[in-house]
Amino acid sequence: MTDHPKTHLPRPLPRPLSRTVLTRRALATTGGTLGVGAALAACGGDDAAAPVAAPAPGETLAQLSDVPVGSGVVVQDADGSAVVIVQPEAGQVAAFSGLCTHQGCAVTLRNGELDCPCHGSRFDLTTGQVLKGPATEPLEPLPVQVDGDSVVAAP
Repeated sequence: MTDHPKTHLPRPLPRPLSRTVLTRRALATTGGTLGVGAALAACGGDDAAAPVAAPAPGETLAQLSDVPVGSGVVVQDADGSAVVIVQPEAGQVAAFSGLCTHQGCAVTLRNGELDCPCHGSRFDLTTGQVLKGPATEPLEPLPVQVDGDSVVAAP
């Protein structure tokens, strides 16, 4: 009887389920896809700001002297909602909701425009029209009037 050495090839060990090997390309693609998805979820696909509640008629919003001619101010009404008041010409006033129509963030007055610090929308100071998105709708106009030295919400 001849002794033949048994040829024994080891079987490969099974790959553990908890360990996944990702190539750089797969990791970059997955990370990019997740990042884009997160960004879209954060911004939403459409303008989803809450409905605007107008200040109560007769409510004093600002003193006319506090609203620069050719510019404006952002104030809060009695309910704490942001209101933009502008005075394009001496004695003429207009007002808009101070909430961005994209997602409802309060706008700020900057460089002669109304800017949304949340997603970068920009609005015309005197008309509330969209200058740059993602907002697609203008700021909601609010009725105001001059009463003596005050800017008040109109009926």
